[in-house]
Amino acid sequence: MSDDAKKDAVSRRGFLGMGSAALAAAGLISTASAVGQEQKQYPSKDSRSASSPGPGNAALDAQNPDSFLPPPTDAGGVQTFKYPFGLAHKRMQEGGWSREVTIRELAVSKTIAGVDMRLTAGGIRELHWHTAGEWSIMLYGNARITGLDAEGKSFVSDVGEGDLWYFPTGIPHSIQGLGPDGCEFLLVFDDGNFSEYETVLLTDWMAHTPHDVLAANFEVSEQAMEKMVRREKFIFQAPVPGPLATDQRVSAGALGLSAQDFAFRTSQLEVTKRTKGGEVKIIDSSKFKVSTTIAAAIVTVHPGGIRELHWHPNADEWQYFMSGNGRMTVFATGGRARTMDFQAGDVGYVQKTLPHYIQNTGTTDLKFLEMFKSSYYQDLSLSEWLTHTPPELVIQHLGIDKATLDAMPKENVAVLPK
Repeated sequence: MSDDAKKDAVSRRGFLGMGSAALAAAGLISTASAVGQEQKQYPSKDSRSASSPGPGNAALDAQNPDSFLPPPTDAGGVQTFKYPFGLAHKRMQEGGWSREVTIRELAVSKTIAGVDMRLTAGGIRELHWHTAGEWSIMLYGNARITGLDAEGKSFVSDVGEGDLWYFPTGIPHSIQGLGPDGCEFLLVFDDGNFSEYETVLLTDWMAHTPHDVLAANFEVSEQAMEKMVRREKFIFQAPVPGPLATDQRVSAGALGLSAQDFAFRTSQLEVTKRTKGGEVKIIDSSKFKVSTTIAAAIVTVHPGGIRELHWHPNADEWQYFMSGNGRMTVFATGGRARTMDFQAGDVGYVQKTLPHYIQNTGTTDLKFLEMFKSSYYQDLSLSEWLTHTPPELVIQHLGIDKATLDAMPKENVAVLPK
């Protein structure tokens, strides 16, 4: 093997290190430019060329080291694909709060919007429905959710940490925090333009309907309508609800309870893929039947691991980082690439078909959601592609030897190392 070939050969360790030679062998930059980058001195964090003596935000720079000093493999302009929930406006109410990340906060996020919401014990997200489908995961605590299916049948259920729910467009529902300390949950909507300020609220509807019309509709006196609320409540405080069975019984009415389950218990879901590097749980309409517009994966990457180089052919990817620290590089068309750092509470976004990978840069597990506006989950890995292409064709592209190609994983591993 020639010296150049040895320099450019890709090993499993090279994939984890993601140096210039590894990216060259992965086809993300040319071999010639990779060699040039290795020979050319690149500024270190403490060099004069990388210094920033003017005004700055040291705390922000510390959280985003790959923006302060991009790795040498970054090139060109790639649209910002990170926005922290911590910067989003928090709408405070008696009984809880909400904050959202939409296309207005993260311009690249055109297909999905997200809301982080907190309810106290007894706090109610009032009866409402949306013009977008709502997928949710409970981040903390417990809540009672209610809904009405398309046949007019009631749904009432309690959900705890890690549980999911989904309400299709137009399905009325509510959420109420339970004891001992209410809940916090993430709502994901299948429209990047969606805002929690733009829902159909029961109290808002009543406040904008004349009392004589309400009286006629409900077949009660106009006097009975005088106590009707005159503005929206959105989130408000109330007593903690009683036993679940009681609420289910009184809500059933003559039609009975809904046969459709709008909730999903992830604790009952088997791991889809598990390796030494971590695990992936995939939840789409094949498992969560009602969730027809949102597919998801819950990904855990152990320290030193990497969510392998891959892309999604069928939909943009919206991410929510739940714990740990990570680094994501997105490769765009025209030889452009950008690396950004992520912490718990951050939102990430990758446009459909763009290659990317995520490394755990911390000392604890990195856990995040991958969300897609689709009924099904789909991804393709770089290793899977290369090992299912005629070997000589791959070798001619990358300049590697047959042994290196043979050592690559033959399937979609998801999280490395195997």
